[in-house]
Amino acid sequence: MQNIEIKAKYPSPEKGIVLAKSLGASDEGILHQIDTYFNVDRGRLKLREINDSEFQLIHYERPDEDGPKTSSYSIVPVPDPQALKAVLGQAIGIWKVVEKRRQLFLYDEVRIHLDHVTGLGDFLEFEGVIQHDASKDATHAKVEWLVNQFGLTSQDLLSGSYSDMP
Repeated sequence: MQNIEIKAKYPSPEKGIVLAKSLGASDEGILHQIDTYFNVDRGRLKLREINDSEFQLIHYERPDEDGPKTSSYSIVPVPDPQALKAVLGQAIGIWKVVEKRRQLFLYDEVRIHLDHVTGLGDFLEFEGVIQHDASKDATHAKVEWLVNQFGLTSQDLLSGSYSDMP
């Protein structure tokens, strides 16, 4: 699967909530997420715990550059996250753990994330899911449009993952 995504510093989550709602995005609620990243040679591999009730193993690859970028990813549901975390931790090692509170909105095929990341601050992400090859340009355009609607500048945009931040 693929998506077009951006990540940006965004110090005003309250403003983001008002703006997302004014654009007609649906409020999908608040998610508490813990991402445990593992040492891998290619891309990133993480175990995501969502609200202590849903667990996913996610592998993704994307260029670390500012602005909208294409991310390729795979997601597998995990029935026993603690056992998987222990086995992967022993086999390849845990690199980093990132905890966040995410306010999720959906705008068509674009996920709007207003994130408060423990120890790092407040951020905004757009993830536009590419349904098929023909929609890549349209999804990219929609993400660019949202970047403009939210008033993001090139100085706001981040290139990497939360896991890359100190």
